[in-house]
Parts: sequence; structure tokens; C-alpha cells
Amino acid sequence: MKAAVFYGPHQPLKIETVADPTPAAGELLVKVAACGLCHTDLHYIDHDVPTAKRPPLILGHEASGTVTAVGQDVKGFAVGDRVLVPAVFSCGECRQCRRGRENICERMVMPGNHVDGAYAEYMVAPAKDVLHLPDEIPLVDACIIADAVSTPYNAVKNRGQVRPGDTVAVFGCGGVGLNVVQIAAASGANVIAVDISDEKLEHARRFGAHATVKGGEGKEVSKEIKRLSGGGVDIAFEAIGYPPTIVQAFDSLARGGRLVQVGYCQHPVQLNVSRLMFFEMEVIGSLGCSPLDYLPLIDLVARGRLKLSELISHRVPLDRINEGLDYLRQGQGIRNIVVMD
Repeated sequence: MKAAVFYGPHQPLKIETVADPTPAAGELLVKVAACGLCHTDLHYIDHDVPTAKRPPLILGHEASGTVTAVGQDVKGFAVGDRVLVPAVFSCGECRQCRRGRENICERMVMPGNHVDGAYAEYMVAPAKDVLHLPDEIPLVDACIIADAVSTPYNAVKNRGQVRPGDTVAVFGCGGVGLNVVQIAAASGANVIAVDISDEKLEHARRFGAHATVKGGEGKEVSKEIKRLSGGGVDIAFEAIGYPPTIVQAFDSLARGGRLVQVGYCQHPVQLNVSRLMFFEMEVIGSLGCSPLDYLPLIDLVARGRLKLSELISHRVPLDRINEGLDYLRQGQGIRNIVVMD
């Protein structure tokens, strides 16, 4: 099969012919229809973040496709089934899995990190983690549900606990942030979107933001949010992973507010601890999505309650994956995907 192989940081992915994977017992072989291009992959390629499996490695963790072979002891799947492959495979046995928090499984396996992923014509995945896709959802477009939509869904529903009438600020309106905007708006919240790009702020309005604020260092972003929200928001989501915006997000909260950190950041951040304590603030991390939440999320997309195809800006073939990664680096579009056919 053809695949885009990662050999190490600061190198383009190489398009090569590699051996087709074979499903073991309990696994499915999936013919990949499409895979989302994610900033996580740029962390490996551009920023020296190590992968769990040493290169060479096939990256890619947002996949949709069709079952082409079924391993021994697999039930509930047949050749030809349309499926979504989630961004994380859980063990189902550790303490966190038994608490229903499989997204922080102690032995999690991430395709494109621990094992070969979906920047390829075929991939294998544990059948217990794979999800059926209804016919109402376009198979190619469905790939972004695996991370770009499911991660914000968990952040809004479970970690942020957004309720109707809440006021929410979303810092960063890229692919993940825009889905925080639309899911929070669909949950009945009043959403204020923050970004340094006028184009992305316009996208945020189309996806449900009732107000927008132009961001930037040195600007009084938090004060403007407090003015728009009557004293501060109930929940702020930081979807960038940049220390100054994390501080701005925390400072935009009302008393008793909650900061949900969605963006990855490897740098220390200083927050006002006296405010955290005196006003009973909360700072919460959010990672991925629990298997429990994929079914209602897929149902929301199938019923048209959440936009999907409108999120996809560029569709590139596997041979042009490095071009697609350049779009991602340059902040072009909302969400970009690799299409295999």
C-alpha cells in the first residue's frame, strides 16, 4: 500500500510503498477514506515532540473508512461497513477505563504515535474501539469527527459542563476552537469568540458566536470580554496552547468561573492564585473524548445539529500531504484533510 512515512523531525513525510497491515484477532482492517491533518502531527514534525514509537512511523489519527477484513473473534462488523476510527484506543481494564474515563487510559494507544496511523491506504484498529457511521454522514468528511469534533465535544459537555444560558469565551478559532464555538452554541450558551484573524472570527460567527473580540498580545482582551459579558464569562476555553492567551482566558472569567484548557502547551504559565482561591475558580484540562460520547456526537452530526462538511477547507490527495501540512502551518482554512481516493 501507499503511505506517508515519518522518519524524524524537520523532514517532510515520504510517500512510500509499504506492506499492507494484517488484522490480528479482535482487529479490523480498514480501507482509509480520509484522515484529518492535525497540529499534533506538526508537534512531531516541526517541534521535536517525540512519538511513543520511534520512527519510521505512519502518522495520522483522524480516520474514516470501510472495513475490508475482519479478524478472528470480531463480532458486529462485516466487510463493507462504513466506520470511524477514534483517535485513541483504550485498554478497558485500567483504573481510568473502569471509571469511564477511557480518554485518559493509563495504557492508551494512539494511532500515528504508538502504532502506525492513517496517512495510508489501509490501517488496522481494535474492533472494540471502532464505530459504525450512519449513511447520513459523508464518509470522507466523517474523519474529522475522530478528533477535531470529538475533542471539543468532550471539552464542552464534560469538562466545561456548559449549560443553556451560560456565557462562554473561546480563545482560538482554528479547527478545534470553531467546534468548541459551535458545540457550546448548540448547547444553549452565549459564545464570545477570540482570535487574531478577522477571517477566523467571521467563521466563528457563522458557527454560532454571538460576539467576537480581536485578540493579540498587549490588548485588553479580558476587559473587553468582561464588558461584553457583564462582568466575566462562566466558562473560558483556551484552544491554542499559548501562555499569554491562557492568562487572558483565566482573567476573562467571572467569580466562580471555569477555565478549560484544550490546547497543548509545554511551557509554564503563571496564574493569579489569590484570585483562584478567593473567587473559587477552576482550572481544568481536557483531552480527547470518551468512547461513551461518540454515539451521541455521531447522532448530532447525522441529524444536522452540528456542521461537518462546512469545516473542511482543503482536501488533498496522499501524494500532496506535505502541501496540506503547509496549509496547516500557515493557518489556511478551518480543517484540512487527506483523501485517499
